[in-house]
Amino acid sequence: MSFLSLRNVTKSFPSKGETVTPLEALDLDIERGEFVALMGPSGSGKTTLLHLIAGIDRPTSGTVEVGGEVISALSPRKLAKWRTRHLGFVFQQYNLVPVLTAYENVEMPLLLLPLSRREREAKVLTALEAVGLSDRAHHLPRAMSGGQQQRTAIARALVAGPELVLADEPTGNLDETAATAVLELLTTLHRRFGQTFVLVTHDPRAAAVAERVIRLDKGRVRSDARPVTRPAEVAP
Repeated sequence: MSFLSLRNVTKSFPSKGETVTPLEALDLDIERGEFVALMGPSGSGKTTLLHLIAGIDRPTSGTVEVGGEVISALSPRKLAKWRTRHLGFVFQQYNLVPVLTAYENVEMPLLLLPLSRREREAKVLTALEAVGLSDRAHHLPRAMSGGQQQRTAIARALVAGPELVLADEPTGNLDETAATAVLELLTTLHRRFGQTFVLVTHDPRAAAVAERVIRLDKGRVRSDARPVTRPAEVAP
């Protein structure tokens, strides 16, 4: 059984007096430990799919199963608990709390878990070290570059050791140099920790770091390709 499985998933919602269907009768399987990029034109259903996988939204019909749990059938309370323990999310806009330091932002997911202060500290420092920000632990977001803020967001997504890491256009707000550095970091972290990564992107450079590229169009999978070899690093 696949780690992530969507079966006959349709998502519809009303908009301006008509029904919009960003995903229709979609089937998809992703194996544990894969690094997958979702690509497609605007309106193809990429972000909708990511939100369904994250349990942020529910399908109109069909099932979404992650790690043997049918998350599309969970109650809001159980879904929140599932996300806390199993999911890390990296946002395009970073979504850092501006009045908290990098350390405090990374620590936030751990406050929902039964951990001692010492255990939280060890995990936060390990996550900051993994993204190369040990020396920025006590900096506020406004004192960091865009690339450093996104690294902080990645550390926050990974700190609790989730099985699944989702990223929505993680390089979309970064210049070319910072974007390349973040992509190299994601590749390194995937190899180091082995979580399942699902990345939504418009950027071919971002897709190039993935082991598998799934292209969506009009709510359906149009192609599903695995590169013959995975690049050792991201070309600038």
